[in-house]
Amino acid sequence: IVGFSIIFILTLIISVLGSWNVMKSLNLEAPLLALALGLVIGNFIKMPKWMDSALRTEFFVKTGIVLMGATLPFTLIVEAGPVAFAQATVIAVLTFVTIYFVGSKVLGLDKRFATCLAAGGSICGVSASIAIGGSVRAEKQHVSVAISLVVVWAMIMIFALPFMIKALGIPSGPAGAWIGTSEFADAAGMAAAAAIDEQAIKTFTLMKVVGRDMFVGIWCFVMALIAVTKWEKREDGVKPSPGEIWYRFPKFVLGFFAASIIITLLFSTLDPAAVASAESTVVSPLKTLRSWAFNLTFICIGLTTRFRELTSVGWKPLAAFTAGVAVNVPVGYLLSVVLLGDYWSSIV
Repeated sequence: IVGFSIIFILTLIISVLGSWNVMKSLNLEAPLLALALGLVIGNFIKMPKWMDSALRTEFFVKTGIVLMGATLPFTLIVEAGPVAFAQATVIAVLTFVTIYFVGSKVLGLDKRFATCLAAGGSICGVSASIAIGGSVRAEKQHVSVAISLVVVWAMIMIFALPFMIKALGIPSGPAGAWIGTSEFADAAGMAAAAAIDEQAIKTFTLMKVVGRDMFVGIWCFVMALIAVTKWEKREDGVKPSPGEIWYRFPKFVLGFFAASIIITLLFSTLDPAAVASAESTVVSPLKTLRSWAFNLTFICIGLTTRFRELTSVGWKPLAAFTAGVAVNVPVGYLLSVVLLGDYWSSIV
């Protein structure tokens, strides 16, 4: 309770500052301020152990994403789903293969280590590194390094992608899709999309959650199968079961869909005159709650990120991950802005 109270007060301060016209004119929205404040505090003040239970980054971001589902009509998700999934497939396969090949074949990293790096860079960041690391029985240190690199590049992209989007004059819809294609973590991507506008947040969510995050369970099963049949010599003959897909599948994605379906069904029963009232009494408070969830996420990311730890990973893992970034970002731009720009502009 004490730990959460501290985080709550910090988030309240951030919310007030983020509403200040001066901050808005500098494009310093609440999510970016929360991240910056968290980084300053986390790297200059040692966090007491009793704060750990309150720094629930994954819980906050997953709650925010489920609430995001409540603000997106299910008909829109169904319409965008195939395109988002197809685009995510291209990005995930290209990025995964690039990082794995450079890491294992060119730089000589352990196959399991390269797999963790590839998962973090191609699917959904920290969650993918942890889940697939467990599937292939990677060393704990390898998973930690993969997470660190995801955080490093996610931080860079929070600032780099909005800067490039505004410099190139990219519309909000394609901008959000590009962020969803090229960011490495849900929370970081949401912060970058929030620096654009509400439409960018929605297309980011469709691309990242509906498209890329859906891959976690599938890739965990595939990599577990390869690890058991190709990399490990096991005497007991145990092979991964199809249940591995469900075990590793990110359950919050189902919450995202459920929230969208519930709100869509609710609105379908209303007459046109009641829709506006429902928007203000139901959807608007959910958006406010969603903003709180994401601001709590960003402050927690900052408080738990240590620059000293991030500089100790060595150059080979960094080089392999960066090779994936070099593929991910331009291909994401090509798909989201050049080829499918009109689609993402009109979808929301």
